[in-house]
Amino acid sequence: MGAHEMQPDPERNDAANSAAPGGIVVGVDGSDHGQCALVWAAREAERRRRPLHIVTAYSVPIFAASGLDGGYATVDDSVIREGAEAIIQQAMDKVAGYNIAVDASVENGDASGVLLEMSETAELLVFGTRGRGGFVGRLLGSVSSALPAHAKCPTVTVPLVCSDRLGETTDDKRIRAEQAKEGHKRVENVVVVGVDGSEQARVAVLEAADQAERLGATLRIICAVPQFSGSLAWVPAPIDRQAMFDDIREQLEAGKAWLKSHYPNLPVESDVKDGSAVDVLVDASRHAELVVVGTRGRGGFTGMLLGSTSDGVLHHTKGPVMVVPDHDDPRLADRAKFGPVPGAA
Repeated sequence: MGAHEMQPDPERNDAANSAAPGGIVVGVDGSDHGQCALVWAAREAERRRRPLHIVTAYSVPIFAASGLDGGYATVDDSVIREGAEAIIQQAMDKVAGYNIAVDASVENGDASGVLLEMSETAELLVFGTRGRGGFVGRLLGSVSSALPAHAKCPTVTVPLVCSDRLGETTDDKRIRAEQAKEGHKRVENVVVVGVDGSEQARVAVLEAADQAERLGATLRIICAVPQFSGSLAWVPAPIDRQAMFDDIREQLEAGKAWLKSHYPNLPVESDVKDGSAVDVLVDASRHAELVVVGTRGRGGFTGMLLGSTSDGVLHHTKGPVMVVPDHDDPRLADRAKFGPVPGAA
């Protein structure tokens, strides 16, 4: 069992009192959504042999006073803080059986800002899709779709609908009904990564390959080709979709050869799917250990897969989704040695 340390009241503006967390950072708020994220993060910390930092955040509400005296009133934060500390203690108790080093903190401030700041030093940021109205629940909703696009490290969003695969339960009637409708689905030992031929997608592929190696899983590279309609109605000549598919497959094979040069023992598959990228990747999330996408792309193959598509996948996913921010990687330099590069001049 790893070491455990609780830091319930760090002063974030005093660097001497609180070191920036590294390793895996997970946001919790006491909700079922947060519990699923916590379990996934603890397992990941154990896989990577990295420390786990559990965080919850709150802001003290300010109310405008009504009446002749006017002005503003604030709520005593002691009760709110006690609730936050209880959530942290519950989370630490839940991961006590994992062989990892764990620490935790309660942060005073906007939850999204707190986690974005932590992403500067964290290896990975993990959170649920939504949560309660307080603490990190303010993050686990509409703001959670913005966080992956701005975080400095990869993020993993863990939806409540996959609670059963994590050994968790929920009282959420909508989720339980969806799980009953879907039935038990066997989770394949596969990491799926969506690509669009852009440099940003190749960065995501490298991160996905790292994750597949940790899991002892197969890496499955998928490119989705949507039907042309609407804004592309001006195209003057019919497009030979079969020729397009063949061209994409050729470039995917070149990409696989490049990837195998860096991961010689990793099983790698590739596939071109006919359909919307969001639909294809959401469907893959039902039975994959993890789906990986980048934050944005330039459409080397088929138009914008990354960016708006990653948002769509995050909103509808049936399993954990990793979003990888764009960054420099020296392994990208030798890609052209292995065959045609999408989008290259």
